Amino acid sequence: MKIGVIGAGAWGKNLVKNFSEMGVLAGVADAVDLNRENAKAIQADVALFNSHTDLLAQGYDAVAIATPAHTHYAIAKDAMESGCDVFIEKPMTLDPAESEALLKLGQEKGKIVMVGHLLLYQPAIAYIKEALERKDIGKIYTMHQRRSKQGRARAVENVLWSFGVHDVAVLLYLSGKAPSVVEAVGHCGLQSKVEDDTFLHLTFPDGSKAHLHNSWLWPIVERGLIIIGEKGMLVYDEIAQNVKLVKKTIDTNLQNVDDGEETVFEGSGQPLRLELDHFVDCCRTRNSPKSCGQNGLDVVRVLDQAEKILKSARV
Repeated sequence: MKIGVIGAGAWGKNLVKNFSEMGVLAGVADAVDLNRENAKAIQADVALFNSHTDLLAQGYDAVAIATPAHTHYAIAKDAMESGCDVFIEKPMTLDPAESEALLKLGQEKGKIVMVGHLLLYQPAIAYIKEALERKDIGKIYTMHQRRSKQGRARAVENVLWSFGVHDVAVLLYLSGKAPSVVEAVGHCGLQSKVEDDTFLHLTFPDGSKAHLHNSWLWPIVERGLIIIGEKGMLVYDEIAQNVKLVKKTIDTNLQNVDDGEETVFEGSGQPLRLELDHFVDCCRTRNSPKSCGQNGLDVVRVLDQAEKILKSARV
């Protein structure tokens, strides 16, 4: 199997390295000389190209796209029309209509379309998904996700688009459904039209809710997820990579019950390698990826709805 990587910069170089180690890297396209040189240093015999069209002319089996998000649609479209399966780094696109068009094109061409929602391949998230399916904490009431720190502020995309894409993907994956209601609030402090701090609120068809806080103007690093259920709570610490089952509830008499807590999952795999292994396997077996095109579209739809709400509220 031969895979080409389009975009070998800050994140794309990680795709280059992993595909090379997997023995499937054939070519790299990047307009920046240094990025191509770095790819050559990783794999001396890799073919190098200045443009994605030159790479696509080689007839590779698949491509991975790690270019700026606004270019994803055009490159992925070209790739599928040339006969390639595609892996698209998050977000799938910046426009739901473009994501929907890529999904439809993939179906028409019989191509694998996978989106790089990395956290779905974190072993702890896989454990939580299984725990929820087993009903370990019963009916789910709420999910609370947070990703905040003093981060790199962007001049165009707000913190929800910058930090929250993976988190939204996780919330939709764990719920198993797209939300029926999307609400959002945010604050623009550093720039008048770019939110530094956002709260996203989702309501799902079964009545459960999810809440996501993102901020790049925050005094401490927060990365984690709390899930509240009728029989207990799951607490995922993304930094420590562990999941705790907290056996706290409130009974029918509104009395607090506390039966302690236990760590039910510890350890971390290599989510990027797991993700790319999954992509290669899906290309070979033709099975639908966990982070398929529909998943990518659902995430973009949520972000787009939230962006419109935030925009309408800006003073």
